[in-house]
Amino acid sequence: MLENLETILEYECGLVKDRLTVVGVSGGPDSLCLMESMRMAGYPLIIGYFDHKLRPESASDARKVEKTAGRLMLPCVIDGADVRVYAAEKKMSIEEAARTLRYRFLFDLARRQKAQAVAVGHTADDQVETVLMHFLRGSGISGLKGMSHRSIIKSFDPDIPVVRPLLDAWREETVLFCAVNGIRPVHDITNDSINFQRNRIRHLLIPTLETYNPKFRETVLRMSYSLKGDFAFVMETLEHAWGEVVVSATEEIVTFDLPRLTSQPPGLQRNLIRHAMQTLHAGVDIGYQTLRRAEDFLNSTTSGTGLDLKAGMRLHREAELLHVCAPHAELPFDRWPQLPGVSPIPIGVGEQTSLAGGWRVASETWRLSDLAMEQSEENEDPFQVWLDADELPEQFDLRARRQGDHFSPLGMDGHSQKLSDFFVNEKLPQRARDRWPLLCAGEEIVWVPGFRPAHRHRLKESTKRVVYFSVQPPEKDEHPRP
Repeated sequence: MLENLETILEYECGLVKDRLTVVGVSGGPDSLCLMESMRMAGYPLIIGYFDHKLRPESASDARKVEKTAGRLMLPCVIDGADVRVYAAEKKMSIEEAARTLRYRFLFDLARRQKAQAVAVGHTADDQVETVLMHFLRGSGISGLKGMSHRSIIKSFDPDIPVVRPLLDAWREETVLFCAVNGIRPVHDITNDSINFQRNRIRHLLIPTLETYNPKFRETVLRMSYSLKGDFAFVMETLEHAWGEVVVSATEEIVTFDLPRLTSQPPGLQRNLIRHAMQTLHAGVDIGYQTLRRAEDFLNSTTSGTGLDLKAGMRLHREAELLHVCAPHAELPFDRWPQLPGVSPIPIGVGEQTSLAGGWRVASETWRLSDLAMEQSEENEDPFQVWLDADELPEQFDLRARRQGDHFSPLGMDGHSQKLSDFFVNEKLPQRARDRWPLLCAGEEIVWVPGFRPAHRHRLKESTKRVVYFSVQPPEKDEHPRP
């Protein structure tokens, strides 16, 4: 076992022998086996024991672990908290609360000690139980593949990995290892209680399934190995698609290019949404029904602008963007030009002025009308415009919309429509409309940046004087446009 373990520690777990590793030890055979086998393999260790205070004898178990570590000349740090109280406060299950507090302690210890990893004693039996738990929840391939030898749990630390060197060893092997090496594990009576789901799976479900297939555990383990390879392929495909369809990703919002997202196969759409949710909320368990509702929403044109997902997360659709939002996240405004206030901003020909969020408006005169016509016809940027200046003043205003505003957009032969209807037709998001900058000559709207100029002031064959305006995003920043 030790010979095979050294290979796993180096190649699967990625550990080195010149850096410290924190080992989470509960006092059971699995974690004690991990502690002693890593010590024998020459890895410098620090032992972490977390007292969940779920049993009267837990303090005594802590002292036994400390004594065992001391006998092996290993430093040991003990901490604890009342898991039941924490679970009640956070409205969590006892199992989830215990895991959260234990891992928080171990990763805090790893950061303080500048450790390379946190090692835990999960075995092949734990792997089988975990796969079955995920199966009962309706998890996809990411859950059915089970745990990995090395992984990052971002909710605890974005850089320090958790490693599981014993993931290929059965529990019987760890018990035998402890007996051979004179190590006496403690018995945790909570492991016998069927009040916890994992224990019900361990003591009731698996023995029942083994009456149908005596090698049921080995079969499930082989399946998890097979699915790991499939999952690696899925993740490679997902990573490529992510780069194509994600516009931006922050700690609170992941934004997709909606047309590109909906052009992906349905299975990939669901996995992209899942990955976005897990980016915002690491470790959240996302079922098929949640992803199917998200898929239906993003492919529907009649289901509104928002959809509640899970754990407070939400989808928000606007124009050609789809936002996956963490709880209480505020959608950004900086992807659009917005006026900084309610007062109009004067701008003369040849001048520049600033908008909110680092956006800028610039103006200049073009003396060659033929060149302006050529540039205008080739232009694909709706935030640039060339206007016939013959009937325009030298001074303009940038202002917000007003009640009763009308606009005569290019292409309507001078006919006007309500500005509010124009915004709806162009699918400008509602929240962007109130401060959207309008270029005006007196009361007349001569250009709606990002969309169209007024028909009357388009370039014509008879144009002699040309004025050019551009609305520019903040420097060194890419902003999707509506």
